Amino acid sequence: MRELSDVDRSLLAALRTNSRASITELSHLIGVSRATVKARLELLVQEGRIRRFTIETDVDVEGEVKAIMMIELQGKLSRAVIGTLRRIPEISAIHSTNGVWDLVVEIKTDSLVQFDRVLRDIREIPGVNNSQTSILLAPVTG
Repeated sequence: MRELSDVDRSLLAALRTNSRASITELSHLIGVSRATVKARLELLVQEGRIRRFTIETDVDVEGEVKAIMMIELQGKLSRAVIGTLRRIPEISAIHSTNGVWDLVVEIKTDSLVQFDRVLRDIREIPGVNNSQTSILLAPVTG
């Protein structure tokens, strides 16, 4: 199976947030033309990468991998690191924090293989000195 492009990953991340977004909305969100969005969507569906367009309820998505990563930064490169992190579509939120860790990053992927790639990508960013990641399991209720 072919490797997903940055446009493909950005498109999938946008659809995870709102599977009902129009082609025009998706175009604006990811910064490519409507024709590109339409062509990429058709290809992703044809390849079976997108199996259906659906809604998400208050029940967690089965098969989705969610994690929290704490990151220690090299001070001089913190803005560059944050800029690079913002371009990774699987990162759903970036929080600054105090204490030992400088950032807390929320990650959402569709598979452990994709999750492993995201972790590797983050750890290879110049200015990331150290990290610790926890996969989120089932939510605790009651």
